Amino acid sequence: MAFGWIDGHAARRRSAGLVRTLRPRPAESPLLDLASNDYLGLARHPEVTEGAAEAARRWGGGATGSRLVTGTTELHAELERELADFCGAEAALVFSSGYAANLAAVTALAPEGTLVLSDAGNHASLIDGCRLARGTVQVVGHADPDAVRKTLRTYDGEALVVSDTVFSVDGDAAPLALLAAACREAGAGLVVDDAHGLGVLGDGGRGAPHAAGLAGAPDVVVTVTLSKSLGSQGGAVLGPAKVIDHLVNAARTFIFDTGLAPAAAGAALAALRLLRREPGRAGRAREVASELHTRLTVAGLDAVRPDAAVVSVRAPSPEAAVRWAADCRDGGLAVGCFRPPSVPDGVSRLRLTARADLSGAELDRAVRVIDATRP
Repeated sequence: MAFGWIDGHAARRRSAGLVRTLRPRPAESPLLDLASNDYLGLARHPEVTEGAAEAARRWGGGATGSRLVTGTTELHAELERELADFCGAEAALVFSSGYAANLAAVTALAPEGTLVLSDAGNHASLIDGCRLARGTVQVVGHADPDAVRKTLRTYDGEALVVSDTVFSVDGDAAPLALLAAACREAGAGLVVDDAHGLGVLGDGGRGAPHAAGLAGAPDVVVTVTLSKSLGSQGGAVLGPAKVIDHLVNAARTFIFDTGLAPAAAGAALAALRLLRREPGRAGRAREVASELHTRLTVAGLDAVRPDAAVVSVRAPSPEAAVRWAADCRDGGLAVGCFRPPSVPDGVSRLRLTARADLSGAELDRAVRVIDATRP
C-alpha cells in the first residue's frame, strides 16, 4: 500500500515520546511567552506592524515572482543596504527565510573539491546545506577550533568552515575569533549563522561577528534571520560584494524562490531602524537572560548559562520534557520543548527565550511555574 511505511514510523515516534503536534495560537494569548524568538519584543511593536502594513499597501501582498524576475522591489534593496551598513558588511542579499539563506550560502560556496567542516551542534539548515553541497563534508567537535585547525592542516585544497554563532539548543556561543584564526592559517572561508546573535550581541545588537571583530572581513560570510530579533520573517546573507554577486548567480534558493513578501521586508526594515534608535534593547535582552538563569539556578534547576538570549533547562527524558512543557502551559507559561532529533546531544530540555521587554515580576512568575511543575 502506498505510504504504508509511514504507519511504522508513526508507531516508533509514539513509543519514543517524540510525536510533534501543531498548536495554533490565538491572536491574543493569556500565556506568558518564553517560547518565541521575539528577543527584543518587536513583533507587535506599532512601528514594526505599521511598517508591514504600509509596505503591503504600497507593494502588494506578495513579491509576485523570484528576485531575478519581479520579486525585487526598491524596498528589498533598501533593506539590504541598511542591513549591510548596520552589521558592517560590504553587501547583503535578502531571502524568503533564514533557512533558505543558509542553504544558499553553504551550497554556493562549497563546490566540488571543497572540504566543508561543520560544527557538531549546527542548526538543521546548515546541516542540510552541507548535505546538498557538492563538497566533502566532515563534522568536527562542537565549538572546537583546535579540531578545525588540525583537520584543515591535513587538506591542501579549498576549504569552508560552517558554524552557528550562538547555538540554538543551549544558547552557547561559538569561539568566533579562534575559528577565524584557524581558517586564516589555512586560507579557508568561514560561514557563520548569526540567527541568535543579531539584535542581541555586539554593539547595539550588530551581532556576534561584529562583536568578535569580524565585521566586513573578506573571508567571512554571515547569515541572519529577520524572524527573531527583528520580529519579522525572512533571512539574509552578508559578506563581500563578490560573494553576494556569486549568490545572485549561483544560489538555487535565491534564483528559484519567490522573493520575500513586501510586508515582511517592511517590518524588518522598521525593526532595524528602531534598534538603531534604541540600542539598549540588545543589552536588556542579555540582562534578562542572565537574570533568568540565576533565578532558575537558585531554584535548583539544571539551567545552562546563556551567552545570548537562550536559556535551556535540562529534563530527565523526552516524555518528562513534554509533560513539563504541558504543565507549564497549564500554569500560564509558554516554553519551548526540545527533544531528539532536534538536540544533538540527545538530552531533552525546556528551551526558554529571554525578551528585552520582560519585567522582573514576569521572570518571578516564570521561575515559579517552572519550579512548581518540574518532573
